[in-house]
Parts: sequence; structure tokens; C-alpha cells
Amino acid sequence: MVSTDTRKKYEKLQAILSSMGSVVVGFSGGVDSTFLTCAAHQALGNKVLAVTAVSATLPGSEAADATAMAEFIGVEHRLVNSTEFEDQKFVDNPPERCYYCKKIRFTALVNLAKAEGYQWVIDGGNVDDLGDYRPGMKALEELSDAVRSPMIEAGLNKADIRALSKEFGLQTWNKQSAACLASRVPYGVRLTPHLLAQIDAAEAAVAPYVQGSLRVRYHGDVARIEVGLDEIPSVLAHREEIVRAIKDTGFSYVTLDLGGYEMGSLNDVIDTDEEVK
Repeated sequence: MVSTDTRKKYEKLQAILSSMGSVVVGFSGGVDSTFLTCAAHQALGNKVLAVTAVSATLPGSEAADATAMAEFIGVEHRLVNSTEFEDQKFVDNPPERCYYCKKIRFTALVNLAKAEGYQWVIDGGNVDDLGDYRPGMKALEELSDAVRSPMIEAGLNKADIRALSKEFGLQTWNKQSAACLASRVPYGVRLTPHLLAQIDAAEAAVAPYVQGSLRVRYHGDVARIEVGLDEIPSVLAHREEIVRAIKDTGFSYVTLDLGGYEMGSLNDVIDTDEEVK
């Protein structure tokens, strides 16, 4: 059941989107961007273009999921190759890695929007993102003359988005966060497409045995599995096949984090109050 407060926020979102005239949506196919794309389509009809950036950072199933959701919504959709691996600052994987990636991707979307006559580029950020370490938000601020985050403007949080997504029949309403594969790699470890493909394959080996959040964190020869505390018994019950499959991807050792899944756990080692330079 959607609360009155949530519905008022949605009405505000619709007013914001309608005032934009036409938009390009940065569309990952996750909970937030799918809901935003649906809302934009409701407000603007065929004046919406959803664009999914494809690179080695995208988990293997996500491009197909995005394509399927765009078709369900009825919005025009494109897959475009992203170029962050051409930027050495991104490849070096500093704590502000997301800033460089976001700046590259959304600059490309701004250029596309200008070339094809769309008035705005929009991002799927919500108010919960404001309380986390997200250097990518700085990139959006620098592009604020062309890029907006309408769900933040409307005051929508993750719970609002999930509730509304369920009401609208979007299958993503209870989808777990997929996140960029680079988020599994400790800062300072050089990123390569091969390394990210190894992580993706390792997660695919565990995925059949868990229902909730899953991460395989990269620590050189060690794969560290993070799942919800209630999922640990299932992982242990299938320990032999999981270990065998993960070792087949190239890891020498497999560990299970007894602390359970923690969003952004690799951020624990950095000073998140430091400004992106």
C-alpha cells in the first residue's frame, strides 16, 4: 500500500518531469532507474530515451534485464559502449573512481541529448544516496546545467520507489542492488576487464544458492563472499560446488564473510569526508 506522503512525492515527480519537456535517462535496469524511466514515460510519452552504458563494469545479466524492462515500459532504449577504461584515472581505481566514471558517462549522455534535441539528461539518484559515500554525485553537480536528479528533487527515497514500483507492476520493485563490478575491488588495485569478468563469473557461481544480496569481493588470490546473514546456511550447504566453481574462475582461495553483506564495505578503509579533488 502506497502512503499518502509517498503519493504526494510521486505527484511532485510527475510535475518536475512534465516541466522538462524531453529527457534522456541514464538507465541501468535497476530499481531506481527503472522506476524513473517508467515515471518519465508516464509524464512525457515518447519524449523519453533510455540509455544503458555497456562496459566490463556491468554484471553480465544486467544489459539483458535493462532491455527487457525498457520493452515492458514501452520506452525507446539504446545500449551504448562506455569508455571509462580509456581513462587512466579510472583504471587506477582511486577512492574517487566513481567520479571519473560518472563524469565520462554523463558527459556522453549530455552530448547525445544535445545532438538529438532532448532538453535534459536525468539520473536515478534518490535521497538515500545523499547519506552514502558517492563521489559520482560530484560529477552530476558539475553537469547540473544539463543533468538533473528529479527523484531527489521530489524527495523520494528507496522505500518510496520500491512501493511505487510494486504498485506499477515493475518486476524490479524487490530487485537487489547489482552495483558496478568495480565496487568489488579494493581501491588502488588496477582495474581490467579480465579482473571484472572473473568477479562476475564468481558471483554467478554463488547466485543460484542465494535469494538476496550477493557480492564476491576481490582480494588478489582470495574471493570473499558476502551474503545476508540468513543466506549463510545455504552457502555452507553448497560449499563444495561453490568453492570448485569459484576456483575455476581463477581464484586460489574462497572465504565467506561471517559479518554478512554490507553495502560499500570496501569504503570502510577510506576517509569518506575527503573531497574529490
